[in-house]
Amino acid sequence: MNKGQFIDIAAAADFLGPGAIEVNRYQNEITDMVRRRGAFGQRIKQVPATGHPSRFFEQTAINAAAAFVDPRSISPAAGSPTRVEKMLPLKSIVAQINFSLFDVEVTRQQAQFAYLEAKDLADTIDSVLRKHDQALWTGTDTSFTTPTTLEYYGVLQQISDAGSAVSITSLTASFVDNVKTQVTNMIARNDFEARPSAIYANPVTLDLIDQEMKSIYNVILSSRQIEGGITVKELATQAGTLPLIPDWAIPTTPSGPNTIHDVVIVSEDMVEYHWLTDPNARVFQLGLPSSLASQHVAVKFGAVVAKGAAYAHKRLRFTR
Repeated sequence: MNKGQFIDIAAAADFLGPGAIEVNRYQNEITDMVRRRGAFGQRIKQVPATGHPSRFFEQTAINAAAAFVDPRSISPAAGSPTRVEKMLPLKSIVAQINFSLFDVEVTRQQAQFAYLEAKDLADTIDSVLRKHDQALWTGTDTSFTTPTTLEYYGVLQQISDAGSAVSITSLTASFVDNVKTQVTNMIARNDFEARPSAIYANPVTLDLIDQEMKSIYNVILSSRQIEGGITVKELATQAGTLPLIPDWAIPTTPSGPNTIHDVVIVSEDMVEYHWLTDPNARVFQLGLPSSLASQHVAVKFGAVVAKGAAYAHKRLRFTR
C-alpha cells in the first residue's frame, strides 16, 4: 500500500483481523442536555416597542387636591394627576453560524447526522435566547436615558437603582420571614397598589428556603404546576400563595468566604419586554460568498423594563 496516496485503514479501524474490519459507527442522536432558556423570559409580558426608544407614561399619584370643605361654602382647589414620561432604548443580540457546502453535502451523503444542519441552526437561535434570558436579570447597562453598554439594563439593577433592594447581612437571618415581611410591606403601601405574583431565585437559594421551612417550622412546602409545565414550590404570604420559581440566570455571588443570594419578589404583569418586528429571534441567510459557505445570522431586537421598580418589585440580598 502506497502510504503517500492512501490512509492505512488499520489506523482508523477499531479492529482489523481475519473476516472482520470494524470501523467507527455512532448513534444518530447527539446527547444534548445543554442549558438553554430561563424561566423569567418565558413568563414576562411581550409588547411591541413604540419606536426607538420605546416610550410610555407612568402615573405616580392621583389628583391630590381632594379635601373636606364646608358643604355651605364649597371652594375646591384644582389639582391634576402626576405622570412621568419613561423611555427605554432597544438593544440587539446576534449570533452567526456558517455551513461549509462541502461538509454539509458529505454529512448528507453519509446520512448518519442528516438532521445536524437544522439542529445547529436551532442551537444558534437558542444561543440568542439564552443570552437574552441571562441579560434580562443581569444586563450590564445602568441607565435608560444615557446607556452605558450594549446590553440590556438588567431587572436586578433596575430594582436596585430604584431604591427597592434590601441587603440582609446577618448570616442567621431567616429567608422566609424576611421575604414574607417584604411582601407584606409591598401590599401595605397606601400610595401604590403592588401585586406581587412570584418569587424568583437561583435553585440553590430556593433549596435553602426549603431547608429552613423544614428545619425551623417543620413544614414541607407544597408544589403546583405553573404556566409552561414547570412544577414549583409555593410560599404562603399576605399577597396569597406565591410560586417560588427557580431561575439559573439569577446568580449567586461570592463575597469573601460567604455568598450573596438574590431573592426577587416580582409583579410579573409589570415587567415588559418591548420587541421590534417580532418577539422571537429571527434568522437571515446571507448571500453566498465565493467560498459557497451558507451564512445564517440570528438577531433579536428589544429591551426589558421593570415598570414601577420602586414599588412593584423587591430585591432581597441575603449573605450566607
